[in-house]
Amino acid sequence: MTSSRKVDINVSSAEDLESLIGVGRAKAEAIIEARKAFGSFSSIEDLTKVPGIGSSVIDQNRSQLCCSTISTHNNSNNTAASAAAAATSSSNSNMNVNTPPASTSSGRTVHNPKNCSTCSHAHMTRRSTVTATTAHIPTLKRPFINNDDDDDDDDDSSSSSSSSSSSSSSSSSAQSPRPSRIPVPVPSTPRSMKRKSDLVTDSKIGSPGKKLCRTETLNNSSLLTVYSHHHNYGTVKTSECQVPRRRLSSRVNPPPPDLNEWLKTFQSWSASQRLMALDELINRCDPSQVRHVMSIIEPQFQRDFISLLPRELALYVLSFLEPRDLLRAAQTCQYWRILCEDNLLWREKCKEAGIEEVNGKQTRRRSNSGMPRSPWKSAFMRQHQIEYNWRFGDIKTAKVLKGHDDHVITCLQFCGQRIVSGSDDNTLKVWSATTGKCLRTLVGHTGGVWSSQMSNNIIISGSTDRTLKVWNADTGQCIHTLYGHTSTVRCMCLHGNKVVSGSRDATLRVWDIDTGQCLHVLMGHVAAVRCVQYDGRRVVSGAYDYMVKVWNPETEECLHTLQGHTNRVYSLQFDGVHVVSGSLDTSIRVWDVESGECKHTLMGHQSLTSGMELKDNILVSGNADSTVKIWDIQSGQCLQTLQGPNKHQSAVTCLQFNKKFVITSSDDGTVKIWDLNTGEFIRNLVTLESGGSGGVVWRIRASQTKLVCAVGSRNGTEETKLLVLDFDVDEKRL
Repeated sequence: MTSSRKVDINVSSAEDLESLIGVGRAKAEAIIEARKAFGSFSSIEDLTKVPGIGSSVIDQNRSQLCCSTISTHNNSNNTAASAAAAATSSSNSNMNVNTPPASTSSGRTVHNPKNCSTCSHAHMTRRSTVTATTAHIPTLKRPFINNDDDDDDDDDSSSSSSSSSSSSSSSSSAQSPRPSRIPVPVPSTPRSMKRKSDLVTDSKIGSPGKKLCRTETLNNSSLLTVYSHHHNYGTVKTSECQVPRRRLSSRVNPPPPDLNEWLKTFQSWSASQRLMALDELINRCDPSQVRHVMSIIEPQFQRDFISLLPRELALYVLSFLEPRDLLRAAQTCQYWRILCEDNLLWREKCKEAGIEEVNGKQTRRRSNSGMPRSPWKSAFMRQHQIEYNWRFGDIKTAKVLKGHDDHVITCLQFCGQRIVSGSDDNTLKVWSATTGKCLRTLVGHTGGVWSSQMSNNIIISGSTDRTLKVWNADTGQCIHTLYGHTSTVRCMCLHGNKVVSGSRDATLRVWDIDTGQCLHVLMGHVAAVRCVQYDGRRVVSGAYDYMVKVWNPETEECLHTLQGHTNRVYSLQFDGVHVVSGSLDTSIRVWDVESGECKHTLMGHQSLTSGMELKDNILVSGNADSTVKIWDIQSGQCLQTLQGPNKHQSAVTCLQFNKKFVITSSDDGTVKIWDLNTGEFIRNLVTLESGGSGGVVWRIRASQTKLVCAVGSRNGTEETKLLVLDFDVDEKRL
């Protein structure tokens, strides 16, 4: 095509139109179909009514386009159309004896659209417009429009009313020349309200990536529907096209007399009056008529509103769904699946679930359909599967780690993929949590190891030989030996590069593990220090002198002595604001660290509180009375008591908890898992065969996916060992 040749949009073939810039074969055929539906285009700007043709396409081709007038193409048909209109009008007036023409108050004959060929033809033109609008959908080879039903004789009564006011008589209408077809504009979305999917330049329409299945194709008129309040009485609109609603045939069911006048009266009423009239009308309907009304109304509530909304609003709506509902919604259709895979949407769900990082391996994964999977969704699904494994999954055969012979495992640490066990055999052992192999044995203490701490590749141990040792976990080398205590180092707490140790010599010492120097000595207790906590700013210690002390380690000053317990203090928790102490006097006390005031005394246990853990104002305490209690330290209330027929049968030795579970171990040789929120027993994770006859679970440590248990006995009935249980997810299943 040369630059001098013009393309007339009213006569050009598809090949000519296809040669325009930005117009492919599909859009060229859509222009031809729209031209047939409209009768002709009145101007070049009418091309914007064709789906997929925007103003940018027109601007690029404006110098090549022209549009001949309507009369040029329709003049030859006008005479025949006028004659046919007059003949049809005359014929209909003779045939419809049951429908006399309505008259106005002045006696003039009212224009009846059913007897007017032009109006009847306009109705058919609207149906053709629907065909032109939907013809370019690739999955719909032929739009689902039933041209064989009897609704061709029906028309919009409101349009009839407006036509009657503008027409003088049916005869004058027949005499006036009219074009054979009346162009009806294709419904379009205002530019300010268009979705991103409406602005694409290819031949597809609808939501991006949405794939219409056969069910959606056949029920397009009942899905995403809304009544038109402006024109086409009884016509249903969809987001893409305008489809006539199936109506009762006027041939089988003649309309009642003065129907138009009755409708005009109804329209003249206020909204409240219309509601009252509808209420009275329904009361006078028989069941079959009510069912007919329901068949019309029900489709109005069957809308795929998610696909109609802009992507941002659709995602906002979906953000209110629970993750389980999002997974179900993703199975609705392809576009919903795209929305439900949104990475930011799942990041928020992960944030709500406490998931703060994504596994790097998951960023490259794709679903079975080839669609990129949200890495945050994969992280959420992984955690959900891990939680299921803890609750209900098959317990895999535990890895058994042996190495301390028949000695007691006195302390246990678990960090990353390393396990460190300390024993009264004077050694510590470093294990691989993945393979179960002993990586190295830390030898150097001359007495039993009774306390330890671990951070990354640094291990600190305290012994009955009155020293602390700093070890490199990678090499097994002893970096420093810390001398100063005059009795057993019974407890310690590591924070950064400083560790605070408590000893049976009634003192606490602050050490720099990088240099091995003793920075401060805290003196004030008059009996053995049994427990210590350190947050980098304050040191809190509990001792056998019934006291709890709060220290400023930099000045070595005792800020508060917390008095109230009537027996030895065995356990402590400190979150920077609250100090929680457990004593042999059966009570648990909650203190304010700044004022030293006792805020609550938690009563309920019957014996020594041997272990506690505090997170986000929730305290879980294990007791020698075989029970575990969950407390709210803000209110001082006991939220749950973990007991019942499945409770431990002996003293609770250790515990850990997260936002979902509480894991407890006991002298009865079992490890149990409980629901934190309901207090319900879930199941036993470990049950020693020697339980009840000497088998003991001394310590437990858990990560998100693994549980490490130190087991043995005091009478030789159970071999000393570590059990490692894995609840991780097989990546192939995600």
